[in-house]
Amino acid sequence: MTDRNCTSRDFFTALALLWLSGVALRLTILAVPPAIPLIHADLHLSATQIGILTGLPSLLFACAAVPGALLIARLGIRSALLLGLLANALGGALRGAITDVWWLYAMTIAMGAGVAVMQVSMPTAVRAWAPRRIGFATAIYTNGLLIGEILPIVLMIPLTLPLVGTWQRGFAFWSVPVLIIAVLIALLAKPATMAPRRNWWPDWSDPLVWRLGILIGCVNAMYFASNAFLPDYLTSRGEAAWIGAALNGLNLGQLPASFMLLPFAGKLERTAWPYAAFGMICVLAVAGIVFTSGWWVVLATSLIGFAAAGVLILGFALPALLAAPDDVHRLAGAMFTISYTCAVLVPVVSGALWDLTGIPATAFAPIALCGIVLMALAHSVRVKPRKAA
Repeated sequence: MTDRNCTSRDFFTALALLWLSGVALRLTILAVPPAIPLIHADLHLSATQIGILTGLPSLLFACAAVPGALLIARLGIRSALLLGLLANALGGALRGAITDVWWLYAMTIAMGAGVAVMQVSMPTAVRAWAPRRIGFATAIYTNGLLIGEILPIVLMIPLTLPLVGTWQRGFAFWSVPVLIIAVLIALLAKPATMAPRRNWWPDWSDPLVWRLGILIGCVNAMYFASNAFLPDYLTSRGEAAWIGAALNGLNLGQLPASFMLLPFAGKLERTAWPYAAFGMICVLAVAGIVFTSGWWVVLATSLIGFAAAGVLILGFALPALLAAPDDVHRLAGAMFTISYTCAVLVPVVSGALWDLTGIPATAFAPIALCGIVLMALAHSVRVKPRKAA
């Protein structure tokens, strides 16, 4: 009985740590968008410089994912996750320590690298800490990630800035919870056993690597590109009054999917039809954005958020489900490298189409294409799990 209670306590502790780590994945990053007008005014930034600031985290997510796999292979899951949390917290807090754009960029890079290491660590931690409940544990930490996205967006302007006074202190404010979570990981997380001479470099010739990377990349690209182009697109149609509602729908629409999938993630974790269904929803939602107006656009953006969250909850579990136990970090590192490269490239293509054609709606064509590709790649989840050599 005592052993069973110990096991249950360890499992719930692991779930709590996974959820908190998920929250920490986005707190510092999403503190930036509400503060952009203040940063723009204080540092006299151009639109290009603002674009660099907002794009740096995604670029780091792609570039630092494979080095994150190396850290996991050499140091273990807990140590790598701790390093990621510390880089995230310290880099995030120090962004405003010096009022200079290059310092802001440098600390954003440090913060983004820390988050990238954390993201690769999460599927590996799920496999090590909850091997029998991979889908459920992934849904738990993804729920934390979504909460971490929403909290700073919603609270930065009405609560944080009046409380601390400046955007610089606001960045430090949102870094404190990340540091506290790092302390909890250090105290409560149990180190997992590692295979000797664990490999870390991904097998780029493996088709599964590319299928999973592009599958998750489609979702990331749809989310980031929709956030980027909705304000200007609605303004071009004379519907600027709907920008706030549409963006809130896109971001808050993720939460229902997160809570709805919590009890079902384990049953759906290797089922293809949800990916195809979510892809179809995204295509229809893009059509709604382009061909409707007013509240219908808000509904459409909410559906994109709902579908994107659904795919992330199920898709983030795939490295832990499909890779051999000592290869989860390698597959996750490759998946995040490819997926966030897509998140960087697709908005660029969308913007180029708008510029070349002069037709604002063309910016959403690559977003709709991502939904189609997502449907085509749904079969990737049916691959048999791999065993250690």
